[in-house]
Amino acid sequence: MSDSSAALRASMATATDLQSMARTMKTIAASNIGQYEAAVRSLDAYYGVVQDSLSACLRASRGAADSFGAAGADGPAGAIVFGSDQGLVGQFNEAIRARVLAGVDAPRGFAVVWPVGERIAAALAESDVPDLRPFPLPASIDAVSVLVARLLVEIEAYAEKKGLRRIFVFHHQPARASGYVPVCQRLLPLDRDWERDLVARPRPSKSITQVLPAGDATLRACIGEYLFVSLFRACAESLASENAARLSAMQRAEKNIGERLQLLTQTFHRQRQGAIDEELFDLVAGFEAQQAASAPPKRENTQN
Repeated sequence: MSDSSAALRASMATATDLQSMARTMKTIAASNIGQYEAAVRSLDAYYGVVQDSLSACLRASRGAADSFGAAGADGPAGAIVFGSDQGLVGQFNEAIRARVLAGVDAPRGFAVVWPVGERIAAALAESDVPDLRPFPLPASIDAVSVLVARLLVEIEAYAEKKGLRRIFVFHHQPARASGYVPVCQRLLPLDRDWERDLVARPRPSKSITQVLPAGDATLRACIGEYLFVSLFRACAESLASENAARLSAMQRAEKNIGERLQLLTQTFHRQRQGAIDEELFDLVAGFEAQQAASAPPKRENTQN
């Protein structure tokens, strides 16, 4: 009985430690979600300004899309895939990997893939991707800018070296119903459809827009900002989704651990009560045996 009670005590202590860890990770995830969602909201406003600037530049210089990758719309394709560095996120990495390999909104085969995060890099390494160039996931929102700048330099260098023209971005996007949903965005080429949509974008005001300095320099600067903010927002949304997935996983883990701890506690109390009852029975039996032994012998009635 003592060995069983000691094992139950150890299991209860382990479950208590795990429950405390799950609560801590849940608190950290909830705190991180706030900063990443705030960054996404800020980016939405800036993204609108960038689109308005591009719209004005494209109205001033028609036919600019031919200079920014439209001619290579059928060339080799690459993909940027945002995943996670750490576990305890449920099916987060598996879901985005399945989206990359499904070929629904992007080609099935990529000449190069830039996975962002150790876990998604390991998952894609098992899928026979010919050229994987992994990047570490930013630990905070302040480090996202550095990552995006490195990705843009890598894309430009690879495009010049291998003739890469199509770039797709895969990441998770926060969703109220399920916590997150995998999405795909075509980053390049900037083709005629992209130009037509921006030219048709409503003007932010009735004032006449003037582009200074006129020409490709301003347009290229706006396109650089467009690519930067697109990747920045994808990374921020992925980080917010990752923490939402971790929060959900920790909530389930905390619930399961709580149920397990309750079951262990009940089992421990039953065993303890059983041991107490057994000791009481032994005491009562011993007392009754002692009373029987110390009682005077009964006299037998004799008749003359």
